[in-house]
Amino acid sequence: MTPYISFNRQQWAELRNSVPMTLSEDDLKELQGVNESLTMEESVEIYLPLARLLNLYISARQSRNTVLQHFLGAKTAPPPFIIGIAGSVAVGKSTTARLLKALLSRWEDHTKVELVTTDGFLYPKKVLDEQGIMHRKGFPESYDIKRLVEFVSDIKAGKPNLQVPVYSHITYDITDEVKIVDRPDVLIIEGLNVLQSGMDYPHAPHRVFVSDFLDFTIYVDAETPIIEQWYIDRFLNFRKGAFTKPGSYFSHYTQLSEQQAIDKAKNIWHSINGLNLNENILPTKGRAQLILKKGQNHLVEEILLRK
Repeated sequence: MTPYISFNRQQWAELRNSVPMTLSEDDLKELQGVNESLTMEESVEIYLPLARLLNLYISARQSRNTVLQHFLGAKTAPPPFIIGIAGSVAVGKSTTARLLKALLSRWEDHTKVELVTTDGFLYPKKVLDEQGIMHRKGFPESYDIKRLVEFVSDIKAGKPNLQVPVYSHITYDITDEVKIVDRPDVLIIEGLNVLQSGMDYPHAPHRVFVSDFLDFTIYVDAETPIIEQWYIDRFLNFRKGAFTKPGSYFSHYTQLSEQQAIDKAKNIWHSINGLNLNENILPTKGRAQLILKKGQNHLVEEILLRK
């Protein structure tokens, strides 16, 4: 017995129900990740049905808010619908988040859609160095969970103009910039840790977590050896691109030979990202309401929807 209903691509695509595609090929190129080729076919067959499902959930929540307002005899702004997207490093969850933001913002009932990543709630590099956990970046202890939970709680409470720290993948650190999030209709929050709960932070002084505030949760999945190869491919692409930019924390990797870069990427994967996946991320997959299972070509091959 399983708590999920399984769909192959064709079965899932049929649930689109004539929802129109509102993005162009150029839009998709802007949204795709470093190693991915986000095709129109993938967007139509996988993400349009998902956008339709999410819209139905959002509409149901809005109807419930109307009932509550009628009961209370007072009209108040409804809380945002919060979507959590989790998965491993290099699995493509950021692309999924960007694409869903673009699609959902085109529905007339909830045009104000914001996207926040939990990277902004990592402790600054200076703090990680002082605590001796720089090598544990991305692990539960490397996040300012209190600040992250306060942000999501404030979003649900309808507080205006909330400030979100901005993380730079170039400097590998929190920047001086902030992102302003002002009472969106829908908030998408994406990161390694969004499905983690109290079980994952046994020594935390609090017992409220991001997962407690999520209205719908998605886990982007693939077999671990496939994700490892994607991580290596991404590392090699960064070596020719992002690592060459001024101020890049990883600029020294541009001096490596191709084989040295591959070996370095494998070492980082097995000592940090793969370890974090197995210990802290993969165990949260069963908490998701929907799982997107990708194959070796980055395309979604199976969709699991919680009953």
